[in-house]
Amino acid sequence: MFLGSRYGLEIRSALPADAPGLTELLSASGYPVPSHLLAEQLEALRYGHGTALLALEWGPPSGIVVLHWYPVLEQAAPRAQITMLLVAPEGRRRGVGRQLLKSAAQAARMAGCGAIELLAAAEARGLADFCVANGFTAGGSSFVRSLRKKG
Repeated sequence: MFLGSRYGLEIRSALPADAPGLTELLSASGYPVPSHLLAEQLEALRYGHGTALLALEWGPPSGIVVLHWYPVLEQAAPRAQITMLLVAPEGRRRGVGRQLLKSAAQAARMAGCGAIELLAAAEARGLADFCVANGFTAGGSSFVRSLRKKG
């Protein structure tokens, strides 16, 4: 899915072939993922209830947003959830994140969603201000638990 370009920035669906460049972006941001695993996950996401969108200028990706949608009992429309929003340091404060959010919102609307939420770690510096500036309101927190026993 191609969602357009603006000021030389292209936003499009991530493909398994994008894994090497995405591996660089994720590793530089503290999320090391082997390229082959990333390619498998991108392929699986293409056939599930969600999408990964890339911001591309030149060279490796400048940013990525990953979202999933799911039905909720209290609403007629599904809800979209952004599970990753990441912009390369050189792309920050230049509108890359904002364009990724706009494209994610468009993809969510196309999937019939009525709302979009963004999962964010409490320690994510500046993300809360960014979310508020882009129309999000604070709405609770999240807890995570492994489904496998350790040790």
